[in-house]
Amino acid sequence: QVQLAESGGGLVQAGGSLRLSCAASGSISSIYGMGWFRQAPGKQREMVAAMPSGGRTVYADSVKGRFTISRDNAKNMVFLQMNSLKPEDTAVYYCNADLRTAGGRYNSWGQGTQVTVSS
Repeated sequence: QVQLAESGGGLVQAGGSLRLSCAASGSISSIYGMGWFRQAPGKQREMVAAMPSGGRTVYADSVKGRFTISRDNAKNMVFLQMNSLKPEDTAVYYCNADLRTAGGRYNSWGQGTQVTVSS
């Protein structure tokens, strides 16, 4: 059983910052890629930032220059530093991991953490 647990969401004023954290736990043998997605009310889930193992970090155009993704591979964690937040960044943010367990390779999701940016 694998679990992804997000933390760090909350309410912030426009222009403020938040740092999201996600910890993967369970019988994990390898993590290939980790990333962050978000889903705003009435919209489809979209990729925010992704950090594949050994690959180039990818950001959505809407967050380039404002958000930074990072990983702590020793702790199976991924972070999202969000600066200069805008009201349009309001969404539920989900952690995602492409990982391997004894049972095979899986794409796992966290429960999500709410980020609300007030104008």
